[in-house]
Amino acid sequence: MRDLFRCFPRHSHPMPVLSAGIMALSTFNADTLGLDERSVERATERLIAKVPTLAAYGYKNSMGQPTLYPDNSLSYIENFLRMSFGYPTEPYEIDPAIVRALDVLLILHADHEQNCSTSTVRMVGSADANLYASVAAGVNALSGPKHGGANQAVLEMLGEIRDSGMTPKQFIEQVKNRESGIKLMGFGHRIYRNYDPRAAIIKQHADDILRNHSSGDTLLDIAVGLEEAALADSYFQERRLYPNVDFYTGLIYVAMGFPVNMFTVLFAIGRVPGWIAQWREQNFDDSAKIWRPRQVYRGATTRDYLPMSTRDAAKGEYWRGAVDSLN
Repeated sequence: MRDLFRCFPRHSHPMPVLSAGIMALSTFNADTLGLDERSVERATERLIAKVPTLAAYGYKNSMGQPTLYPDNSLSYIENFLRMSFGYPTEPYEIDPAIVRALDVLLILHADHEQNCSTSTVRMVGSADANLYASVAAGVNALSGPKHGGANQAVLEMLGEIRDSGMTPKQFIEQVKNRESGIKLMGFGHRIYRNYDPRAAIIKQHADDILRNHSSGDTLLDIAVGLEEAALADSYFQERRLYPNVDFYTGLIYVAMGFPVNMFTVLFAIGRVPGWIAQWREQNFDDSAKIWRPRQVYRGATTRDYLPMSTRDAAKGEYWRGAVDSLN
């Protein structure tokens, strides 16, 4: 597996590297590919154990740094932090506050209804695909910025507010002006119409981590001011827009030392146990059937076959029916 990671270009994003690593892991664990209870139990243990290792290997490869083997004397979180930030030639100092905060963050991200990636895991699993293939599919779904990139968007928004010199209240006024096209990232949720309970827990750890582990707390001050301004504004109160789980997580990850491209990987590490639980629930349900969503076709009812040599000239017309069916 270490040789495999050396084959990836250093500029590779850690998410496709993680997905490829999970699929490669299945080739080394042929005894865990079955759908029987014993095979699934082994696959569950190995995936939960190895995903942080794969994530750390991918990060180290992108940094051009040597990888470390797991240390069995350390906890799950301690091992991941050491493999991510440690070096073979010197001891890694464990920070209990960071360990505790990361542990809480991963737990809060473990499962959250039928979101895009969880539904993907279940759909792929419904075809009797093994656990590795299904979880890798979940990683791929999570890599999309509409699903796993919200905390990065929050961080970018806070940076823009800082660089512009605006106060949080001034930014809020711009958000309320629809013609400005400016959005308030990290607020609102498709499920919650009140304060996201996960965000309330994360906020408890944000202040301690950022005050004591970041070079400056400017972004935290902006985030706190933004939250206070939004919660006090009737515009957001009437629309029931409150901070969600992504509002503070990016700030915490940066304070811990993780680059932005690792945010979604951390999301995936936390979500793996939830994906596995969802997959197992479906796999051991004898009444479960393969997913087969229906599609309503609204394109052309009749269309002539065009030889390849003539398609360039008629490309717009040829593809219009297919595109219309998706709109």
